[in-house]
Amino acid sequence: MRPPSVERHEVLGFRVRAQQLDRARGGLADTAVLSIGVQDTGPDGGLWALAVRGVDVSTLSDNQLATVWTIRGAPHLYRRKDLGLVAAAVEPFSDADAGKRIFDAARPLKAAGISNIAALDAVAVAMRSVVTRPMVKGDVSAKLTARMDPPYLRFCRPCNATHLYEMPFRLAALRAGLELQPGTSPPVLQRIPRFARARQSTDAYDVVRAYLRLFGPATPKQVAEYLDAPAKDVKARWPADVVEVSVAGEARWVLAEDRAQLRASKAKTTRLLGPYDLYLQTRDRALLVDDPRRAKALWPVLGRPGAVLVDGEIAGTWRPRTSGAKLTVRVELWQRASATVRSAIVAQAERLAAYRQVRLTTLDFGD
Repeated sequence: MRPPSVERHEVLGFRVRAQQLDRARGGLADTAVLSIGVQDTGPDGGLWALAVRGVDVSTLSDNQLATVWTIRGAPHLYRRKDLGLVAAAVEPFSDADAGKRIFDAARPLKAAGISNIAALDAVAVAMRSVVTRPMVKGDVSAKLTARMDPPYLRFCRPCNATHLYEMPFRLAALRAGLELQPGTSPPVLQRIPRFARARQSTDAYDVVRAYLRLFGPATPKQVAEYLDAPAKDVKARWPADVVEVSVAGEARWVLAEDRAQLRASKAKTTRLLGPYDLYLQTRDRALLVDDPRRAKALWPVLGRPGAVLVDGEIAGTWRPRTSGAKLTVRVELWQRASATVRSAIVAQAERLAAYRQVRLTTLDFGD
């Protein structure tokens, strides 16, 4: 029996609803994207991602959220009370997985007969002993360099110095019970109060299930690419309660409990998504944006813009510029938009200005 076919617009509609981009308001407790982490990169990062999902971020405190390096070594926001479960969920699935996640740092470790997971543990122990008070990343790195053996170190040409490989440094931090002080650049590391890593995570924080729950139909390869993990390890942890569907002729799988949601009515919403919003982190970019030129504009190698989301479709890009207390937003739409859509974009730009605590002075549509 052939698997049922799912249309592109159904997948995108599912993602908008699952990621709560159609939600007017909500709290941290019921914000679904926090189960996989909200990437906190740039001024319109994690808190803006929560804001466009209806969370009043002006009322949040450091006791509710925490920033830690997790998936792909990027900083992510999580509910502070769940950090122990998060730490268990983002653990490498195997030594081979750990080696893939730390990239070129794995080679000298292998030559020295040190397993990748043992290396992460060793770095974590050293980091924990070093960070007894809030410390800037560079200071932590310098102290670690003096403590770690040569297989852990490399010569960095941009810094003209020898220090720890970057990915082991980042991926060991949560193992060491360390978080990042919010809004610090360069990052300031500090101990997580009363941190205790759970022995195992729960379904709510299982990263494979979370990807399927938030993106809908996917393949093991797509999930593996999102995690920087080997596809073999993801396949070994593929949920049993999935059903196969066909998306544009490709076999994919969706959690059985979510299958009916693919047929729900089209999601109606307009949002200005930050450059690293979860909606844009999908590993099937061609399904989201099928024009190569537009994809290149949305995901350049450097200097990503934000994305204009209209009813599940990426309708264009946007870039902000702040001067003092004034905000200018330049929007580049990929096709002519109705007055209703333009009005909704204006409302979202005003929302961005309020979030940044500045005044929107110019919204340039470039026409």
